[in-house]
Amino acid sequence: QVQLVESGGGLVQAGGSLKLSCAASGRTFSSYAMGWFRQAPGKEREFVAAIAWTGGSTPYADSVKGRFTISRDNAKSTVYLQMNSLRPEDTAVYYCAAGRVTLSALVLDQAYDYWGQGTQVTVSS
Repeated sequence: QVQLVESGGGLVQAGGSLKLSCAASGRTFSSYAMGWFRQAPGKEREFVAAIAWTGGSTPYADSVKGRFTISRDNAKSTVYLQMNSLRPEDTAVYYCAAGRVTLSALVLDQAYDYWGQGTQVTVSS
């Protein structure tokens, strides 16, 4: 069992930055792929970024490429999402997820087994 706790969300002006963190419990963090997803009001949950358990593969959604960076610190059992040049359309609840996910499935929310409670990110124009 893995428990995930996100933090770092908040209100920021367009063009600003936020860094989300997701702390995981358990001793097998390093063997899990980690993903960030988001859900805006009235919309379906969508993929944002993911990182393979090796750290060697980091796919991004086209809408965040060049602005967001995912990273992981296995010693701290934590995954991060650095978000720069934020836009109002980035406003959503951001969720982190963990699972033993193959490289081809990193972008699929159904491939993940564990989810955090979410953290709100609001970008004002």
